[in-house]
Amino acid sequence: MTRRKFIALVGGAVAWPQAARAQQPQRTRRIGILSPGRPELPDPTFNMLNAFLQGLHELGYTEAVNLIVERQYAHGSSRQLRELAAELVKHKPDVIVAFSTTATLPAKQATERIPIVAVAMADPVADELVTSLARPGGNVTGTTFLGPELVSKRLQLLRELLPGLSRVAALWHPIAYSERTMAGMRNEIEIAARTLGLQLQLVPAVNAEDFVGAFTAMAREHAEALIIMPSPMLFNEYKRIVDTAADNRLPAIGVAREFVDLGGLLSYGPNLPDLARQTAMYANKILKGANPAELAVEQPTKFEFVVNLKAAKALGLAVPPALLARADEVIE
Repeated sequence: MTRRKFIALVGGAVAWPQAARAQQPQRTRRIGILSPGRPELPDPTFNMLNAFLQGLHELGYTEAVNLIVERQYAHGSSRQLRELAAELVKHKPDVIVAFSTTATLPAKQATERIPIVAVAMADPVADELVTSLARPGGNVTGTTFLGPELVSKRLQLLRELLPGLSRVAALWHPIAYSERTMAGMRNEIEIAARTLGLQLQLVPAVNAEDFVGAFTAMAREHAEALIIMPSPMLFNEYKRIVDTAADNRLPAIGVAREFVDLGGLLSYGPNLPDLARQTAMYANKILKGANPAELAVEQPTKFEFVVNLKAAKALGLAVPPALLARADEVIE
């Protein structure tokens, strides 16, 4: 964390109690949280959930005072997400908060009545979660992290780090989102690879147990670098991916800074805890009577590029000064 961000957080913390008292809602509200991840670190979704709850606190909600929170964690199991979503619906919360498209889909299948606030969806229109970003039209709204549109940018950053790069592997979860969304991601990275003159190897992983075989396939094809494609499952397994890529001495770039925080080399994308904190405003509006069908899905406007010099040194890489100058944060 930079000194500037630390000071901002400390300064904000002083103001929260007074702001919370000023805005304190009188009625106790109930929200259900549905997460595809685990309830502890290093699972990166855990930080997002805490950031969301922090955002609610800033808006005047305090757990066990005027807010009841029921948390459900799927520990990476899609089947369990469906069961947990049905369980949450039985308890009739005022709002269901779903982290990622993976959790939002079963929540929407479980109820058409209870409002659903989704944190960091990929392509909510292609995944048929909303009718349009401007007017969702149903019981789902929230934020998107613009997954498909950023894939080519990450590939370009890898190329800048490794000017002689010719073979790149893409670790992807082929059933992460709808067929339409996955086809869009695949099409984008294939076009980007051709434009940059790179040989692309798409390596599927349906679950974490596939990682050993996936990295074996990369070595067999002499991959020189790795891009991690957007996927809640891959996001939840960042620590394992970081360690395996390091063991294979494979420079890699992730979707979000959590990849670098866990020891990865590069990341480019929105700050997901900030996005989760921002999404708390949607829950607040709905708890105060807003209709999710009329709350436009919000897209991030700021993206951060993070470089881990320690990981670069371990790989024997010298990061070009021009690339370092463009980084929003450099971990030494």
